[in-house]
Amino acid sequence: MIKPLLIAVSVIGLSFPLISMIDRKSGAPTAYEAELSRIQKDISDLKDGASSAPSDMEKAARYVHRIYQRALLTGSYADLHAAQAAIDRAIGESGPLADLYLLKANLDFRLHRLEKADRDVQALARFAGNSQIIALKAGIAFQQGGYEEAKKGYRLAIEKNPTWDNLARLAYWESKFGDIELADKLYGQAENEISAKEMRSYAWVELERGLLEFNRGRYQKAAAHYDQGDKAYSGYWLADEHRAELLGAERKFDQAVALYGKVVGRAPRPEFQQALGDLFAFMGKPDQAKPWHDAALAGYLESTARGEVHYYHHLAGFYADSRQDGAEAVKWARKDIELRQNFLTQDALAWALYRNGQFAAALETIEKALASGVKDSHLFFHAAMIHLAAGRTGQGKRLLQAVSEMNPSYENFHVHR
Repeated sequence: MIKPLLIAVSVIGLSFPLISMIDRKSGAPTAYEAELSRIQKDISDLKDGASSAPSDMEKAARYVHRIYQRALLTGSYADLHAAQAAIDRAIGESGPLADLYLLKANLDFRLHRLEKADRDVQALARFAGNSQIIALKAGIAFQQGGYEEAKKGYRLAIEKNPTWDNLARLAYWESKFGDIELADKLYGQAENEISAKEMRSYAWVELERGLLEFNRGRYQKAAAHYDQGDKAYSGYWLADEHRAELLGAERKFDQAVALYGKVVGRAPRPEFQQALGDLFAFMGKPDQAKPWHDAALAGYLESTARGEVHYYHHLAGFYADSRQDGAEAVKWARKDIELRQNFLTQDALAWALYRNGQFAAALETIEKALASGVKDSHLFFHAAMIHLAAGRTGQGKRLLQAVSEMNPSYENFHVHR
């Protein structure tokens, strides 16, 4: 039996690097710190029962689940590896319990190990009607370019169980295919399903609603959502990261640098180091950008050297834009597209080919991404530049006009998420 308590939520775009903050007004621990403290206490309390022989299976499963939740909260890859080890150990000791296999599937999905995630789901075939299984299968389909299959799956999951995360998944789908108003409405419905005990989930949804506004150049509305998220769940690293991007777009560079520096100082992940380097580059300060870009590249390559694949996409974008090394960008984009064929990987490969001067191949690849029907300013901008380089001036200008209509502030600083 699959118990909802033991199931981890896997929503596109979620990751949680560790930031420890104290509420500036009261001096009390932030909501983030309080949640992390509760998880750590539960892990400590459950550890002995989970490791005893024979182990208490329910206690062991709860222990593994809390280890996994800690990894999601901190975003530390050391914690993710600890979660992977705990899941594998528990499966080895207790057998292929449904709860454990679903945790395993979610972790594989999060780390772009789609073939493994698909096998994990197949092992849960007798629970195929469970809304969480349906939603995970839909997510895998989306990553593999099965957009309509994914939409049907998300809708079916909602019919079976209209939880906030199922609604958020469909909202994300709608946001990518151009119905921003419907996406925001669905995010609003998701918030209505969130209990008072799930304020981090509420904050995450508010940040997603803010991104919808940010990506249309509506900075005040984006800031209002970011503020609401911060009020709901104080100390949340994601609020700082989003706010830093917004400050950069507003050209409040000193504040943006300081906030990015705080995030990177507490969570030295390569994607945040790259963002800070990109901000310095946008400011016209290449000398200050270089050490951050060097650190980001080292982190990406250390991950791939361990056999991990989730930074392939970042490497393709890093070499295409931060270093403008077309050959290396193509190398990593091809690795990424071998894992998952979708508009994101097609766009990344097309842009890498463009950077490498392979305009005909870039045009052929970007047409595949456009054929998905996705309405995205990043995709359209890349497509415009590729069409112009390939001599298709008229279509290039039309695409640039579409970018301007989607987001009049597109040329401001932004992170390609």
